[in-house]
Amino acid sequence: MSHYLLGVMQPEGTPPAPEVLAEIGTNLDAFHAELRAASAWVFAGGLDSPATATVVRAGDSGPLLTDGPYIETKEYLGGLCIIDAPDLDAALAWGAKAAAATTLPIEVRPFFDRG
Repeated sequence: MSHYLLGVMQPEGTPPAPEVLAEIGTNLDAFHAELRAASAWVFAGGLDSPATATVVRAGDSGPLLTDGPYIETKEYLGGLCIIDAPDLDAALAWGAKAAAATTLPIEVRPFFDRG
């Protein structure tokens, strides 16, 4: 099995209405339960907005800290799920289910295998 990142690509702008977010939350709970039942669950979580980010860079005299996102963009990583899948096709199938649950684009990316 290999690990894959399912990245939830969140658009900038006003979030959906509370009742829409509640339905998405219910759908995500069901999706996560399905991942657990299939032994594909590793980890999942939502992220706060890019405005809350701090970028840390290595500097000659210590770390350099900058408020805000690393890049300005119209979409950002709004959440993530790490899954265990036998191959890319299985990971893409989970990605399709995540897209249906969140109503957002999902970036499916394998972890680099150093082995």
